[in-house]
Amino acid sequence: MIKAAFMVPHPPIIIPDIGKGEEKKIQKTIDAYHAVARKIGSLKPDTIVLMSPHQILYSDYFHISPGKSASGDMAQFRAPHVQMEVRYDTEFVKQICKLADAADFPAGTEGERDKRLDHGTMVPLYFVNQYLKDYRLVRIGLSGLPLKMHYQLGQYIQEADRLLNRTTVLVASGDLSHRLKEDGPYGYQKEGPEYDSRIMDVMGKAAFGELLEFLEDLCEKAGECGHRSFTIMAGALDKLKVEAEALSYEGVFGVGYGICSYTVCGSDAKRNFKEQFEEKERAKIAKQREQEDAYVQLARKTIENYVRTGETIAVPDGLPSEMYSQRAGVFVSVKENGSLRGCIGTIHAVRTCVAEEIIENAISAACRDPRFLPIRQEELDELMISVDVLGDTEAIDTPDQLDVKRYGVIVTNGYKRGLLLPNLDGVDTIEEQIAIAKHKAGIGEKEDITLERFEVIRHY
Repeated sequence: MIKAAFMVPHPPIIIPDIGKGEEKKIQKTIDAYHAVARKIGSLKPDTIVLMSPHQILYSDYFHISPGKSASGDMAQFRAPHVQMEVRYDTEFVKQICKLADAADFPAGTEGERDKRLDHGTMVPLYFVNQYLKDYRLVRIGLSGLPLKMHYQLGQYIQEADRLLNRTTVLVASGDLSHRLKEDGPYGYQKEGPEYDSRIMDVMGKAAFGELLEFLEDLCEKAGECGHRSFTIMAGALDKLKVEAEALSYEGVFGVGYGICSYTVCGSDAKRNFKEQFEEKERAKIAKQREQEDAYVQLARKTIENYVRTGETIAVPDGLPSEMYSQRAGVFVSVKENGSLRGCIGTIHAVRTCVAEEIIENAISAACRDPRFLPIRQEELDELMISVDVLGDTEAIDTPDQLDVKRYGVIVTNGYKRGLLLPNLDGVDTIEEQIAIAKHKAGIGEKEDITLERFEVIRHY
C-alpha cells in the first residue's frame, strides 16, 4: 500500500559538489530534505514512484521509463562525478500500462528519447540514497494534457499499487515559481509570489482538489514546473486520509522551493477530488448552456454532431435573421476545464453567411487545430464555447491606438500574418497582445510589422 508521499524541489545547487557553498543559503530546504529522506528510509518501501518535470515530456502522452535500470550524472552542472544508478520496478510499470491501456488512457513506455536520469529525478534520490539502498523506482514524466488527466494517472498508480500489494512511497519532484526576483534566473512576475503563496497553502493543508482549479495562465506566468507532478501525486492519494505537514519554503535564488510531507492514515471517501471537480464543472457548463445564444448553440450543435458522426450539419432553420444575411469573419473558441482546447477562425468572411462561417470554424476548432488532439466524445459535456464575430479591420499607425479589452490586433510582415482576439484572460497589456500575435505568425521579435485593429461581438 501507499505509505507516504512527498512534494520536493530539485535544485542541483543543493548538492554540495555543485553548490560549492552556495547551498548553505537554502539550509532550511536541506534540513527538510533530510527529514523527508530519513522518513522514506524508515518506511523501507519496495517501490518509489517519482514524477519529474524533466523526464521525457509529450504534449499528449505520459511517458513511463521502460527497461530494468538507468543511470545518470550531474555532468551538465559541472559535477560528472556525482553519479547514480537505479533499478526499475518493471512489474509496477507493466501494471500501470495495463490499466491505462484498458481505459484507452495515453500513458506507457513508448517514445523514450533519452534513457539517462534527469536532475528532477537525481536530486531527490541524492537525499533518499543516503538513508535507503534497497528499492526499485518507477519514473514518470508529465504531459501537456489537462490537470485532471494527471490526477487520473495518479489513480492508476494507486490501483497498480493495490493490485501488486507493494509498500510504496510517492515523490512529486518540482520547483515552484521561477519568477520571484528581478535578479533571479527568469526575472520577476507578480504571479510568481502569488502562485507560491497559494500552492504552499493548498499543499500544506492537502486541499488537493484546489490543484485542479489553478488557471493555466497563472501557472504559465509564474513559471512553475511542479504543478503537474503534485497533481499526479494527489491522484495517487485519491480517497485516502493523509496527515499533511509543510516542512519548508524558500525563494532565496528567485525560484520557489517547497517541501511537504503526507503520511497515509486510512481511507476517506470524501477526498474524491477529481469527481468533485467534474461535478462542479458539469454544473457550471449546464448553467452556461441554459444561457447560450443562437450563435454558440449552433457552434455546440455542430461540434457534437461532427465528433459523434463525422458529418457536417446543414444550416438549420429558425436562426436569427442576421445569421443568414450577414457575412463576417468568425472565430470559434473551445475551452475545457478552463484551458484552451481549440480556437480557429477567419479574419474576413469566406462563406455566404455567418451561420456557415460558424459551422465550418466550429469543426476546425474542435478537430483541426494543430495544437491539440481532436475532441473526443467523452469531452463533449465538458466544453465551454464562445463565438466571436469580427467587425471590419482598420489600419493603425502606432500601438497606442490599441486597447486590449476593446480591440483585437492583426500583425503583418510580408506573407506572415497573425491575429489575436481582444479581452483574453492573461493578456493585460498592448505589448503582450502584439508579442503573442507576432509569435503566432512566426514573426521575429525585432521584425517590422504593420498593425490593424478590429472589434468583435463575443457570444457566450
